[in-house]
Amino acid sequence: MNTLRAINNFLASIAMMLAMCIIFVMVAALTLSASTRFFTGSGFAWFIELPPVLVSWLVFPLLGPLLKKGQHIQVDFLTPLLSIKSKKILNLSVNLVALISACIFFKAGLEATQLYFNLGQMLDIEISVPIWWMFLAFPVGFFILGLVSIELLIDNILDLYKG
Repeated sequence: MNTLRAINNFLASIAMMLAMCIIFVMVAALTLSASTRFFTGSGFAWFIELPPVLVSWLVFPLLGPLLKKGQHIQVDFLTPLLSIKSKKILNLSVNLVALISACIFFKAGLEATQLYFNLGQMLDIEISVPIWWMFLAFPVGFFILGLVSIELLIDNILDLYKG
């Protein structure tokens, strides 16, 4: 369990650093685009096209770390009404659904990535970016989510037996 937790913490750190770098690059690209257009009257299209290309790498690797920290989107209308044991069972159910979903989407993302890799298609933008590179964020992100879900499930089961 400690090994899994250490791996997940390491992957979460990498995902957070990647997210910070991507946000920096997005803001810098849009700032440079606006500045270039202001001073020269024309700009570079790739400054505008770069942020949407990076969005998948911003979102998907963060799925697991956000679930672990409880910073994912959630609705809390039911939890105040539940007993402590019921809340633990609900958390276990949520993490089980997250694990099953992560497995399904990991497989689908891997297949999509392989398809676009084999096709060799490039994005139709000013900078040459292979389409498979964007799709690779799906299996990477859902792999991280799967590992985090396993960790949380183990924690939930241990917590249920302790209580």
